[in-house]
Amino acid sequence: MDPLDALDLATSTYVDVLTQVADGQLHVPTPCEEWDVAALIQHVTMGSEMAIALLDGAGKEEALAFRDREFGGDDPIQSCRAAVAAQAVRLRAVTDWDEVVHHPVGDVAASQLLGFRTGDLTLHAWDLATAIGVDARISVDLATVVYESMKPMEPFIGQIGLFGQGPSGDVGDDADVRQRLLDLTGRRA
Repeated sequence: MDPLDALDLATSTYVDVLTQVADGQLHVPTPCEEWDVAALIQHVTMGSEMAIALLDGAGKEEALAFRDREFGGDDPIQSCRAAVAAQAVRLRAVTDWDEVVHHPVGDVAASQLLGFRTGDLTLHAWDLATAIGVDARISVDLATVVYESMKPMEPFIGQIGLFGQGPSGDVGDDADVRQRLLDLTGRRA
């Protein structure tokens, strides 16, 4: 799957779940430790806006400052929808995928940033859907793209601090790729 097509699919998957969040569900816990639905939505908004800033030349310190800002305002769902839509437009405008951006994890190519954002939207679509009790609707194709990009981190992914304890060791290579992706990233279906 073309990386930009994967981003589009991840964006639409996430937004589809986002539009199903009811006002009364903003404080429901998510599978992401310490985050309720509102915090997860704020995280995705922040990540999307930070990606745009990085592509527009923001430095690492400017990117780190995004973590301290409040996102969402009076309508966090609409703010998030706008941010992920703007991110998709900005990523589609990239002309040099080898261009280095100064992400908080270190300097990465714009192509890696695209992969980060696709993975973030995909996984958080599942997190959000699980929290509010709706179908995650992650396609096999999208799960495959994200799984293949994250699989090389399997030996140490649980030590990063972003993916729980990492793989459980209970999911075999013959399991559905969606199940393998969730398990790899510390999510238990």
